[in-house]
Amino acid sequence: MARQQFTPEQHSVRLLKVGEQVRHAISDILTRQQVHDDTLSAHSVSVTEVRMTPDLRQATVYVKPLLGVDEEAVLKALRTNTAYFQREVAQRLKLKFAAKIQFRSDETFDEASRIDALLDDPRVKRDLED
Repeated sequence: MARQQFTPEQHSVRLLKVGEQVRHAISDILTRQQVHDDTLSAHSVSVTEVRMTPDLRQATVYVKPLLGVDEEAVLKALRTNTAYFQREVAQRLKLKFAAKIQFRSDETFDEASRIDALLDDPRVKRDLED
């Protein structure tokens, strides 16, 4: 059977779609508290983004606990249960290969707060008004 070829546009759309499906699957697992972990049961965790490698074999999952509370403990619990997440996502999505999942903290909220603080600086406001 011939290997299916994708154009760059189709390839990137496919990556986004699969990443979004993985994000929904992990969010669903966390929301339904299907992971038997006390730390994860005690916290609400948002899955903000999933980035897939072009071969769909690795997924980087960006997460943020509600209000950023106990972020390191939540990340440790997620990393401890990575095998469970990989198995569940593979079963739900029925992909040819199970993606290797890697959990990371989402720093975009911190970066946005830093930029807001810079824009609120009186010296910056003065320069922007000119």
